[in-house]
Amino acid sequence: MTALASRLPLYLDLIRWNRPAGWLLLLWPTLSALWLAAGGWPGLHLLLVFTLGTILMRSAGCCINDVADREFDRHVKRTAQRPITSGAMGVKEALGVGAALALVAFALVLTTNAPTILISFAALAITMAYPYAKRFVAMPQAVLGVAFSVGIPMAFTAVRGAVDPLAWALVIGNLFWVLAYDTEYAMVDRDDDLKIGIRTSAITLGRADVAAVMLFYGLYLAIWSWAALQAGLGGAFWLGIAVAAAQVAWHFTLIRHRSREGCFRAFRENHWVGFAVFAGYVLDLALR
Repeated sequence: MTALASRLPLYLDLIRWNRPAGWLLLLWPTLSALWLAAGGWPGLHLLLVFTLGTILMRSAGCCINDVADREFDRHVKRTAQRPITSGAMGVKEALGVGAALALVAFALVLTTNAPTILISFAALAITMAYPYAKRFVAMPQAVLGVAFSVGIPMAFTAVRGAVDPLAWALVIGNLFWVLAYDTEYAMVDRDDDLKIGIRTSAITLGRADVAAVMLFYGLYLAIWSWAALQAGLGGAFWLGIAVAAAQVAWHFTLIRHRSREGCFRAFRENHWVGFAVFAGYVLDLALR
């Protein structure tokens, strides 16, 4: 027990516990889908399953990602001191932590239904595949977009027992949001990534990166607005979209000069965009 307690700070660092922006980016679209599928309050059980499951799976994903990227991370200033890269933790130990977290998340999924459990296997497979995508795919952020969107169809199956077209529209829209904020993230490390040969959307897009990010944001907001209209949402929802759009405009001012600080801040603050959309969904459904 004493040994575990002494390793706890390293485990928390491994799963980015002090940087909740990562799991919040996963949480808000998942909860939005949960509210939309349920037509309002989804119940405490599903809220806890999807909130805790999101945090656990994002944490497990960090473990897998750091193991896969340990050689690359040595050459990037921002990641050189991560536990595995710095040598403070071994690969087997990190994978053990990730496996334990994934098992707890799976135990939560087992309290839902068969279709949701089935999709959870696909979610795990995509989570494990993403860290290797940057070696082969010109825009690995698209693979991350799929991984970060699996919670949406799971939310629909947990509530309705099936995935309907509205859920797939939300998935496509969310994929564009991931492309937007993860391209901002990639812009931070572009110089380092070019040196070590990693493929990212920031490198692939080149000087079109800023324009592409804004296009991705626009498509995300447009598709999620269309989905809201299909679900019968109205006035209160548009307040959330307006707040999200205002933040997107602010992000443009942060990334237009492509400074590391500006791009990283835009990425870090992105969860507020998702929260604004989520709040719009919740408020409108509550007022119906």
